[in-house]
Amino acid sequence: MHLIKSIEDAKVLEGKEVGLSDWVDIDQQKIDRFAKATGDFQWIHVDTERAKKELSDGKTIAHGYFVLSLIPVLTSNFIKVENLTRAINFGCNKIRFYTTVPVGSRVRARATVLQARKRAGALHLLSNVKIEVEGERKPACIAETIGMYFFKDRS
Repeated sequence: MHLIKSIEDAKVLEGKEVGLSDWVDIDQQKIDRFAKATGDFQWIHVDTERAKKELSDGKTIAHGYFVLSLIPVLTSNFIKVENLTRAINFGCNKIRFYTTVPVGSRVRARATVLQARKRAGALHLLSNVKIEVEGERKPACIAETIGMYFFKDRS
């Protein structure tokens, strides 16, 4: 866990890998809950019988956006920013999906800080996050994420 108390603390992390998460299981129940939450019931995600017949490995696959949505929980213990009033997800600059995540797979996150800057009175933190699939050469997803951390006034 990397502790950040100021923008200067974050700048020291530029170019450095800040964490590697534990593996997380991707099961059909999680995929189905994501489908229900988003209304995305495409058969490749939720129809296990059809997947057995029509997909190359006979398994459903996780939604790409489900995999992407795991980033906050997978990276939650990489850095700790102290003295905050609030932190917000400011978005992503670039997201790419390179391989599928079949049901029964395990994924983990690996993150590197790309840039730490002061913006609008806050820490603007740009990171590269890879979601790896156990046993796969290619990552499932690579995302360039942006977080904004607003520090309390120290006066």
